[in-house]
Amino acid sequence: MEKTKTTELDNVVIRFSGDSGDGMQLTGTLFSNLSAILGNEISTFPDFPSEIRAPQGTLGGVSGFQVHLGSSKIYTPGDDADVLVVMNPAALKVNAKAIKKGGVIIFDADAFVKSGFEKAGFKTENPFEELGVSDTIQLIPAPLSTMTQESLKDFGFENKTVLRSKNMFSLGLVCWLFNRPIDHAIHFLENKFGKKPDLLHANVKVLTDGYNYGNNLHLAINTYFVEKSHDTPKGKYTSISGNKATAWGLIAASKKAGLELFLGSYPITPATDIMQELSLRKDLGVKVVQAEDEIAGITSALGAAFAGRLAATNTSGPGLALKSEAIGLAVMSELPIVIVDVMRGGPSTGLPTKTEQTDLLQALYGRNGESPAVVMAAGTPDDCFHYAFMASKIALEHMTPVILLTDAFIGNGTSLWKLPKLADLPEINPNYSKPGMEGINVTSRDEKTKVRYWSIPGVEGFGHRNGGLEKDYNTGSISTDPINHQKMVDTREAKIQNISNVLPDVKLEGDKDADLLVIGWGGTHGHLMSAVNTINKKGQKVALAHFNYINPLPKNAVKLIQGFKKVVVCELNSGQFATYLRSKVPGVEFLQYNKVQGQPFTATELEEHFATLLK
Repeated sequence: MEKTKTTELDNVVIRFSGDSGDGMQLTGTLFSNLSAILGNEISTFPDFPSEIRAPQGTLGGVSGFQVHLGSSKIYTPGDDADVLVVMNPAALKVNAKAIKKGGVIIFDADAFVKSGFEKAGFKTENPFEELGVSDTIQLIPAPLSTMTQESLKDFGFENKTVLRSKNMFSLGLVCWLFNRPIDHAIHFLENKFGKKPDLLHANVKVLTDGYNYGNNLHLAINTYFVEKSHDTPKGKYTSISGNKATAWGLIAASKKAGLELFLGSYPITPATDIMQELSLRKDLGVKVVQAEDEIAGITSALGAAFAGRLAATNTSGPGLALKSEAIGLAVMSELPIVIVDVMRGGPSTGLPTKTEQTDLLQALYGRNGESPAVVMAAGTPDDCFHYAFMASKIALEHMTPVILLTDAFIGNGTSLWKLPKLADLPEINPNYSKPGMEGINVTSRDEKTKVRYWSIPGVEGFGHRNGGLEKDYNTGSISTDPINHQKMVDTREAKIQNISNVLPDVKLEGDKDADLLVIGWGGTHGHLMSAVNTINKKGQKVALAHFNYINPLPKNAVKLIQGFKKVVVCELNSGQFATYLRSKVPGVEFLQYNKVQGQPFTATELEEHFATLLK
């Protein structure tokens, strides 16, 4: 038998794909967590079907998880896969175009039968030939179902339960292929199934048997090894999803501000994980109310803000629409609250598990009246922590609602995250009414910043009422005076625009002498940065200005953009940020590159477009 050789790679992309019940998300998560522990840079992309459970073996039920791991800095989960693991013919059909030449396809030979071909819509019994799969791709048939049944034959489980463990067999096989020790994977399984010893024992055995299957047979192919990253600063690291990072950013802000965190929320895909993570943190003083609907979620949070807590609510696009009136109430009452919107495909119910950036204009303008609010956007799964923290800081220090936009791609995706120290995080100093102040009422404010003083109910001398009706600028009493209303509208807008004085400048990345400026915002950063770097390495000049602060814009934004002759705005919508920038930056022709397919950009498509613009 030919001896297996080990090839060292700088980076590799692996995609796991199968039915939504095949455990592909767990398999991918375990493999990516294992790689993070071993010191690799990682970026992941879970891709769920929108249906709860489509018919087994059909195209609509295909679920996937892609992980990109590297020995140096990586920005995206990768475009095409070096290794594709498919559990049935439908998974092959959905992913066949996403495998690199020279790649490897590992497939469950037991599922590649006539009935499986028919469910997936194949016309022949040779799906690889029918799809035109390149002959440079190595095909590895592995009888995953049969081997799993053999592995668990003495456990007394029914066949349906046994076959649920075949994802662990594939995980063991891939761990062998990439020289990943399985002891850490076993540790993760112990945490997940610790209270179910029979399931734990079964999954560990199947995982081990999958590893040994590759190790003993060698499969006549090379194995691979990815060295740990040396680009990351020293510290403690973990793999973290954007939703989990958001939750921990809110907790960190509450600790830094010395305030209890309150979350009023209603479950909605793909934002629910934030609520679930925070509900586990009673030990840190977090209070979570799962309300009866989106409106109750945000209004309960507003009540908490009035009472002097760090208040937050989380949702997705449809929920943001329902919360719009209450956000307007937060603007009028000038109460601090953080609204996290994990964007998904729309309109209406749309594509609940797919990603888009289509809520931007809703966040900016989706309320009645002149209703300015701070709008921010996180760029990667790990920096969701930072921007959740900063959203809380801005809300508390400037007495305003802050809308933090993430999306399904970075909310569900994971990346390597360096655990911060609380002492190193910025201080948070709410604009409280202070003892000794005289004549404080509900509209009293710092005349320089226009920030309202936060008077906490129950504190002697600061009793007040607040609500949604317009107030007199001087007395705080209800007012319908036209001139006063104009003054209050202008004041609330000025308060928001003054925040630009404390924002960091937008950073210029890439080549500062570029012929083309690429502009992006939010969760597209990784793909844009990857494409810009590739173009520059080819000798052409491209720069990137990526925005995390949108309203207000950083102070240097207008001048920076005006300094380039050619500007293209790339976003996962039909041009919402480009439309906004046209209203803010005079004298610039904004070109657009837009995609609304429920999927993130690929670095390749961006590179091709930028190359066209540079001709």
